[in-house]
Amino acid sequence: MSLNTLSKQEYFETIGGRESLIAINKAFYDKIYQHPWLKQYFDKIPQSHIEIQQVDFMQKVLGGKNIYVGKAPPIAHIHINITEALFEERKKLLCEAFDETNTHPQMRQKWLDLDESFRRVLVKQSLADCVPRFKTDPILDFSEPLK
Repeated sequence: MSLNTLSKQEYFETIGGRESLIAINKAFYDKIYQHPWLKQYFDKIPQSHIEIQQVDFMQKVLGGKNIYVGKAPPIAHIHINITEALFEERKKLLCEAFDETNTHPQMRQKWLDLDESFRRVLVKQSLADCVPRFKTDPILDFSEPLK
């Protein structure tokens, strides 16, 4: 049976399903929360919370059952000064997590394609492009640490 003839849910399960997403996100956020630059953006967010939120989101967009109740990425990240360098550093860590978890090639490609589709709405040209989500929300902008 070809992957092209499967339902969205069957396809999602065939390329790894929720269990794969859990493993990938655990490996990925372990890296994020240890990274000298990226960890600053998650300072007040429990790792387990962000992992499950990302699992739910990716399950939805990769064809699994939709149980995601969070914000769309452009709204969820409107207060973060995501530069090209920050976007690329995150992508590098994600690819490392894919390698470490032996992610199915089609899941990896679909995920990276989705990430790339968000680049134009997430990457800011300047700090002035950031807007607080709430009046009490700070704008998150951290300089890349010197190497």
